[in-house]
Amino acid sequence: MKVRSIFLSDVHLGTRGCQAERLLEFLRGHEAQYLYLVGDIIDFWAMSRSIHWTPAQNTVVQKILRRARHGEHVMLIPGNHDEALREYDGVSFGEILVRHEHVHVTADGRHFLLLHGDEFDQVTRHHRWLAILGDVGYNALVRANALLARLRRLLRLPGYWSLAGYAKNRVKRAVSFVFDFEDSVIHAVRARGLDGVICGHIHCATIQTRDGLTYANCGDWVDSCTAVVEHLDGRLELIRAWQAMPLAVHEEAAPSRPQRQADTAVNPLSVSCRS
Repeated sequence: MKVRSIFLSDVHLGTRGCQAERLLEFLRGHEAQYLYLVGDIIDFWAMSRSIHWTPAQNTVVQKILRRARHGEHVMLIPGNHDEALREYDGVSFGEILVRHEHVHVTADGRHFLLLHGDEFDQVTRHHRWLAILGDVGYNALVRANALLARLRRLLRLPGYWSLAGYAKNRVKRAVSFVFDFEDSVIHAVRARGLDGVICGHIHCATIQTRDGLTYANCGDWVDSCTAVVEHLDGRLELIRAWQAMPLAVHEEAAPSRPQRQADTAVNPLSVSCRS
């Protein structure tokens, strides 16, 4: 499939949870003019404790570098797990440009803020020790989820069920009144006069309209295996790569920038973490 732009976040290369094989399948099936890596691509946090680097993860890096060499515009926007790269804002590595944030203009003229989003997470900003503790706990859930998936295959149980996703849903509902990430991001986008935002960080994939602005979260490549793509006409689509036939959530063809308030609402992805 040929699309105009691909937006990926939270790949977490260097960890056991990274589903590099599924990401490779997705990249092989999608050609693009722009490839945006929206943070937490390499997990330096986890790698400071232990490194798990597979041949498939190495192939992911090689494939991204190859796409950049062959003319695809590749940009890396570091997140909190690869924050060491933020000091290289504006520097290119192997044709990959590093930027702290970026405004992407879609084919239909809308302006989207691209950023990882950890600056809107109060835990990450003000309680780093708690964020690291939560990261360790989440990685443990991901490992347990892998064992559970093998058991389900042995028992020939149909469908896909995520222990990590279930726990994440429960926790977010419990603390959503304190840490309302999505509302904070939308407020910042409105203040800057933009049409929407594409981010990552919270591993909760969705595309939706909030008060006339489009909020898109890429999800992750640890649990949900999701990505946002922009079609040639500017429509955004959220694809779940873990299904044999990806079930996509998309928006209708959007009007041009001056008609922003008429944007069509988008249903959240069914695995979204919204309460």
